[in-house]
Amino acid sequence: MGRTITEKILATHCGRKAVSAGDFINAGVDMALGNDITAPLAIEAFEKTGNKKVFNKNKIALIPDHFTPNKDLKSANQCKVLREFAHKHRIRHYYEVGTMGIEHALLPELGLVLPGDVVIGADSHTCTYGALGAFATGVGSTDLAAALINGRCWFKVPETIKFAYQGRLKKWIDGKDLILYTIGKIGVDGALYKTMEFTGDTISSLSMDSRFTMCNMAIEAGGKNGIIAYDAKTERYVMSRWKNPAAKRNRRPFKIYRSDKDAVYCARYEFDVSNLEPQVSCPHLPSNAKPADSLRKVSINQAVIGSCTNGRIEDLKIAAKVLKGRKVSSRVRTIVIPATQNIYMEALEKGYIATFLESGAIVSTPTCGPCLGGHMGILGQGEVAIATTNRNFKGRMGHLTSKVYLSGPAVAAASAVKGRIAHPDEVA
Repeated sequence: MGRTITEKILATHCGRKAVSAGDFINAGVDMALGNDITAPLAIEAFEKTGNKKVFNKNKIALIPDHFTPNKDLKSANQCKVLREFAHKHRIRHYYEVGTMGIEHALLPELGLVLPGDVVIGADSHTCTYGALGAFATGVGSTDLAAALINGRCWFKVPETIKFAYQGRLKKWIDGKDLILYTIGKIGVDGALYKTMEFTGDTISSLSMDSRFTMCNMAIEAGGKNGIIAYDAKTERYVMSRWKNPAAKRNRRPFKIYRSDKDAVYCARYEFDVSNLEPQVSCPHLPSNAKPADSLRKVSINQAVIGSCTNGRIEDLKIAAKVLKGRKVSSRVRTIVIPATQNIYMEALEKGYIATFLESGAIVSTPTCGPCLGGHMGILGQGEVAIATTNRNFKGRMGHLTSKVYLSGPAVAAASAVKGRIAHPDEVA
């Protein structure tokens, strides 16, 4: 019987020849990740055990990105816990403000996640790294604490759903539109505790940035992980990381896995996306996906372009293309957040930052900020935002009566100009 990518990766990491969906396993991890919200809880649990050493100081990443730069006293203390633990245990991959970035953009950028890895993170969007052909999933802080001690985590091997996409994408359509459309079709529990394996000619044509976006939002369909098979684009991306002096020292061997032709899937979906229009998910679920054109009457107060979902250089390039030579509406606060310092620098060199500032937008240092209602763009009573973030739950970005619409960068930028949800063709 054939095996899926996920089954093969997990089998290797738990020391078995093969595993099947439903098996309970204890697998070694290649990277354990925590941030300034979740890691302090894991650190507290770690210290209560009396353990004096982490399992491997080179396989742990601690990233202060959610409420940073520190927005208040509580967040300052959270970051202090993270910082002191990192220094005490000589954690190699601790990145302070000035070198940090949004964790799920920073780790791939630094070459810390590679194809075939098992990665856990005390953050639900850890599934982002599936774009590299890795098994990556979010865990609770106590699971992270255990992994800090022994470098292992237990899993129930997930069943796999195969999603096959065909068709050449129209202008403005990217990975965000594909995943919003998919979640709209299957619902927020349509892949509950399952692997979402993305395949097909359309996926092959997608950039790595779009692939990260798709895998990032697998959790919004309830998925355990999202994953895309290693191909030439993955190879170019991985090799390009090692040309960066900051990432070169992280170079290590990796193993490539692909699903067998006779692999067992619990379900299969096939989508012809050649006529797909820009998608927007309406409040208060990512599954409420509709074409942007159908929402032109929705006025907005804020536009957010950034996050671990859409804060990469391709996203900023698209937004800058829409905003070039235009002004955002005086009624719309437009906030752009590059996902890492390197992305910020590249956007600066390419003129995107100047474009944003000239349009009337503001640009923030890398931070999760408004995505989780943290800072840098909280919504007031009754306010409406369009955002390239990944969740639009009730009260997610601020007041319980506020509303968040999810979109890709092109729609968000066009909407900022028009003062309402808009198709990018309306302005660009």
